Amino acid sequence: MTAALADESAPAPVLSPMLQRLAAERATGALMRDRGTLYLADGKVVHAESPATPGIDVLLTRGGALGREGWWDAVAEAGAGQRVGRHLVDSGRVPGGALELCHLGALYDAAFFALAPTRTPARFRYGVAHWIGPVRPVPVAAVQRETLRRRELLDRIWPDAAGDTAPLTRTGRPADSPVPPRQRRVLERVDGVRTATDIAQELGRSAFHILVDLRRLAAAGLVEPVPPVPAASAADRIALPEVTADPDVALLRRLRDALEAL
Repeated sequence: MTAALADESAPAPVLSPMLQRLAAERATGALMRDRGTLYLADGKVVHAESPATPGIDVLLTRGGALGREGWWDAVAEAGAGQRVGRHLVDSGRVPGGALELCHLGALYDAAFFALAPTRTPARFRYGVAHWIGPVRPVPVAAVQRETLRRRELLDRIWPDAAGDTAPLTRTGRPADSPVPPRQRRVLERVDGVRTATDIAQELGRSAFHILVDLRRLAAAGLVEPVPPVPAASAADRIALPEVTADPDVALLRRLRDALEAL
């Protein structure tokens, strides 16, 4: 027990020096990174968004906690005042506990992608607040610790991250054991076109949890990234005939044949 407590209190590695400084400053605003945005209030993370994962609206409505119309009504009525979360609870549309759990899930999920390594410089806009409003602030250290835990979990399951962002395809190999129902629903949507994000949006599930299922399917030899299309070499290119200002019929025919060959 003592060792566990010591591990919990140990400082997490810094994933974003800028985020660390903002936490120390107790800053309020939006930290915009390549794959998502973290919203801070008094140095704590109060919300996070990423195009890689469904937002809190999808998790609430697809999960059945709230109807789609109820969500947009709340945004229309309380979005300008940045109190959508509070309005959902006060109006009786969503129980407070359900909103908090869903919000934390969306926050940690989006932060995982937003804090991914990148060479693009981060930007911070002071004073910016998200329209969801206050729900439950999370210390920056906790967000970093959870992000690192998720990275380590994915690496333990299957160390190849190529399938996290690329379209995925089935390998056609038979499964050594029955595929669990949750993974089977993911596998059914692997078609050579959809990415992990596409599957998460369609199922209304956390994109991180989809990655967990996909890496387990990859470890079982059932899915793999679609190979990138090789760029055409100079030898593969078809040379078109030069067209003059007064082309004759034979030249036009050669041009047509070359275009059809392309």
